[in-house]
Amino acid sequence: MILDRYLVKQFFPVFIIAVSMFMLLLSLIDLFANLTRYLNYEVLPRDIFRVSLYYLPKSFSYALPISLLFAAAYTLGDLYSRNELTSIFASGIPFWRFSVSLLLIGMAASMFSFFFDDIVVIPTLKMKNELSRTLLHEQRPENRSDIVIKAKNGKLIYAVDYFDNSAQVLNGLSIIEQDGKGNLVSLVRAPRASWNKDHWELVNPVIYEWENNFLRYHILEKTDVYREEPDTFRRNMVNVEELPVRDAGLLVKDLKTAGLPFINALADYHHRFSYATVPFVVIILSISMGGRFRKNILLMSLLSSLVAAVIFYVMEMISMMMAQLGYVAAPTGAWFPVGIFITVGLLLLRTAKT
Repeated sequence: MILDRYLVKQFFPVFIIAVSMFMLLLSLIDLFANLTRYLNYEVLPRDIFRVSLYYLPKSFSYALPISLLFAAAYTLGDLYSRNELTSIFASGIPFWRFSVSLLLIGMAASMFSFFFDDIVVIPTLKMKNELSRTLLHEQRPENRSDIVIKAKNGKLIYAVDYFDNSAQVLNGLSIIEQDGKGNLVSLVRAPRASWNKDHWELVNPVIYEWENNFLRYHILEKTDVYREEPDTFRRNMVNVEELPVRDAGLLVKDLKTAGLPFINALADYHHRFSYATVPFVVIILSISMGGRFRKNILLMSLLSSLVAAVIFYVMEMISMMMAQLGYVAAPTGAWFPVGIFITVGLLLLRTAKT
C-alpha cells in the first residue's frame, strides 16, 4: 500500500539517526567508566578501541528498543503536525490500520533482536569482557570453597571444603550416599581427591557404613566410581549472559541436577526471551503516543521516549532483582514488565485519536 511505504520511508531515516546516537552514547558511557583504569595501566589506544569495537553489538542491542520508540513517536507526531494524519483519518483509514507497518517492523525487530543477541552479541560481549579483564589485570576466580552438589538424582551428595580448579583437586571431601527414600547408606570422607582422566582418586579415604544397626568405619579400597566432571564443581561461576540460549538452558538444567544455586541463571535465561519482545512493546507505546503532540514535536517525542524507556528499565530491573532473589518466580520476573507495558500500550492505542 502506498501509505505503508510512505510511513516506512519517513520512519527509517529517523530510526537510523536515533540508533546511531544512542549507540554512540552507550559506547562512550562504557568507555569513560573504565577510562581512568585504562590510563592507570597504560593501556594502548588501539586496545581501548578494540574493547569499544567489541562492545558495539551490545550497545546496538541496548539502543534498538529506545531508537524504535523515539523514531516511531517522532514520525507519527511529525505527520500529525503537518496535518497529514488528519487527511488520512478523513479518508476513512483507521489509525491502527495506518500503523500496521510499524507494528510489523516491531515484530521483525523482536525476532531479529533474539537471533542477533544469540549469534553476534554473546560472542562479542564475551570477547570484550575477556579483553577488558586482561587489560585491567583482573583475574576471574576459578577456585571455590564450601561446595555442595548432588549427583545421580540426589543419591550422591558431594561436600567440598575447597576446589582448586588449576590442579583439579578437591580438598576436604565428603560423599554421602542415600537410597531412594533418602536414608543414609554410607559416608565417605577423604582429605583430598585428584582428578585422573575420568574419575576422582581419593587420598586416604574412610567409609562409614551401617552394620547391624551400628555405623562403623573402615579404610575404603581404591575405587573409580566417583566420576563427576571437574566443571561440575565450578559451573555456577559461568555467566549466563556469555552463553547462547541453548547452552544457557543446559546450564540451568545442570545446576538443578547438581543441586547448585540456579535461580539467578533461570531468571537470566527467561530474561533472554522476554527482552527480545521489547522492540515490539515500545512500538506499541510509540504508536499510542505518536499523534498526541501538536507542538514541539521533536522535544516532546524525545522526552516521552526517554521517560517510557526509563520507567520500563527501572521496572524490569526491580522485577528481575526480585526473581533473582527468589521472591517471585523467574518467568514472572522476566515477563511482568513486558505484560504491563503491552497492556498500557493497547489501552493508549485504544484511546488514540483516529
